[in-house]
Amino acid sequence: MFNSGAVRRNGFMNSGISTIQERLKQASDARAQEAAGGKVIYAADTPMPTEEEELAKIPFDLYREGYIYYGNTHAHPNSIFRYTMSSLLDLMAFDASTNMNLINQPLLMIAGSKADTYYMTDDCFNNATGTKEKELFLIQGATHIQTYYVPEYVNQAMNKLNDFFKKYLK
Repeated sequence: MFNSGAVRRNGFMNSGISTIQERLKQASDARAQEAAGGKVIYAADTPMPTEEEELAKIPFDLYREGYIYYGNTHAHPNSIFRYTMSSLLDLMAFDASTNMNLINQPLLMIAGSKADTYYMTDDCFNNATGTKEKELFLIQGATHIQTYYVPEYVNQAMNKLNDFFKKYLK
């Protein structure tokens, strides 16, 4: 899973905690500018790296592989990475792990064992205390993005989903 709100607020792997107040101010200023009829400011509005040298410098598998997957091999012509700076006010307030304890139905979470996003899945899974029927299925050797398209990993996920649904959807 990818907890987009927590990442927008705290940074990936909590790398942006020290800049939360600064980014909130930027978002507030952008919202005020938009409300006054001014220019819309965008975040993440830089060209995606495409050269192997540039990609190799990206420290996280999620972003390095994500640029390749979303920007190249599986790109959609209407998809963009940027978002309005003012939307950070809403994005930073969202957290997918909030209220996980209210889930009282069977829960299956799937993650790659090598996913650098695993900490988000683990957090949500551990907070899902309202169900006794929960399972965390790790796809051995897979990163986050690889679980989307590598046949071996996709097949494992689909087989697990089929078993889970057969067991709990009656």
